[in-house]
Amino acid sequence: MPIEIRELNIRVSVGQNQPEEEQQQGNVGSSALPDKDELIAECVEQVMELIKLQRER
Repeated sequence: MPIEIRELNIRVSVGQNQPEEEQQQGNVGSSALPDKDELIAECVEQVMELIKLQRER
């Protein structure tokens, strides 16, 4: 028998990081994150490809 969800409540708290947390996150996660310029270039490339595909139709 399927279950039907009629209502879904999601709560999120947004706050600023403490300086100590930012330093720890920067040291640990910086190698895993792509370079900002590389990320922007990849996004632009994908958008241009989508535009090209739309024009071909």
